[in-house]
Amino acid sequence: MNDGKRLLRLAFKRLEQELPDRLAAASRWLRHPSSRLVRIPAALLLILGGIFSILPFLGLWMLPLGLMLIAADIPFLRKPMAAFAMRAVGLLERYRAWRARR
Repeated sequence: MNDGKRLLRLAFKRLEQELPDRLAAASRWLRHPSSRLVRIPAALLLILGGIFSILPFLGLWMLPLGLMLIAADIPFLRKPMAAFAMRAVGLLERYRAWRARR
C-alpha cells in the first residue's frame, strides 16, 4: 500500500473515533471500494455544497469532507487531505484538553 493511501486510511480511522457510531459506520461504508459509485457523487455534491456555503443549509464544513472522500480515488489528494485531517483531530484534542483545564 502506498504512503498516501496509508496516511489517508489512518486519518479516516482517527476521525471516525470522534464521530457518533452511525456516522462512523457510514464513513467506513463510503470508504469501502465497492461503494465507489456512491462515494464519488457524494463527494462531488459535498464539494459543490461547500462552494455554495452562503446558502442556509450548506456550509463550509462540506468542502473538506467532500475532498477527503474524493481523495480515496484521486492519488495526489491523499497526502494533503490526510495531513489536514490529522491536524484537525489534533486541534480538537488540544481544545478538549484546554477545556478540561478550565
